[in-house]
Amino acid sequence: MNTGFFAQPNPPYRRANYPFAYQWLEEVASLAALLAHVEALRAADPGHRYLSTLDDIQQASYTSGHASQDDRLSLASPPDMDWDDPAQEAAWELQALQHRARQLRQVQSPQRWAQVCGSLALSGSDIDALLAANRCPDLLLDEVIYIQRLPLADADPLIAGQPNGYFSADWDSFQNHAIHQHLAQQHGYQLYAMGAAWMALARPQPPDAAQAQALVEDLRALYASADEALRAHAGWQALPAVLQTQRSLVLGYTEDMADRWESTQA
Repeated sequence: MNTGFFAQPNPPYRRANYPFAYQWLEEVASLAALLAHVEALRAADPGHRYLSTLDDIQQASYTSGHASQDDRLSLASPPDMDWDDPAQEAAWELQALQHRARQLRQVQSPQRWAQVCGSLALSGSDIDALLAANRCPDLLLDEVIYIQRLPLADADPLIAGQPNGYFSADWDSFQNHAIHQHLAQQHGYQLYAMGAAWMALARPQPPDAAQAQALVEDLRALYASADEALRAHAGWQALPAVLQTQRSLVLGYTEDMADRWESTQA
């Protein structure tokens, strides 16, 4: 794995819509290796939070930029803002980050999970894609991965650092946050990577059989609560065994999950 820092002179990549981009990675061997790298950064620097990109970094940058402009998340810059002054820009980016975190915190409630369940339009092929992505999560890794170093408190929603869910048929940042909150409270999974269509969470140890089954029942409610045919899909029976082999869980948050999965193998 090749690594570099955005603070170095003339980095080969630009930050784009990742204002707190700290490090870039090339040739990441596996999702497990990415998780280990993020956890090592966290352990060495407990004063910051770390969030990685995942699939399709350019598209994720585009949609994250637009998602940040959601009226519930956006913060207007000062009218006298000098965008050529790095210090002013950095100060404003910090204020915008803190504003997004506050806005997301204000809607934390158990009811948010119930409101998200069944709200994504899916088909059986999307459930197949969810199963396949968890069987082969390494295929979601883009050629270049960014890691953001975020000055967020432990209680702040990590997605504030990389809001996503821009298109109207996809889950938005608030819905994704509700999912992260529920999975953390009920199953011990914490977000560590956000991509253009997929997100990755991890727990300290792989779930045992009972824990994996309980998780899958929640995922079945999340993705298929409004559709009996989807609830009966065979993929739900296969998923618990897959999840017991790994610490990570990958979830799609766009309506075209199957198409997005196919694009990773092109």
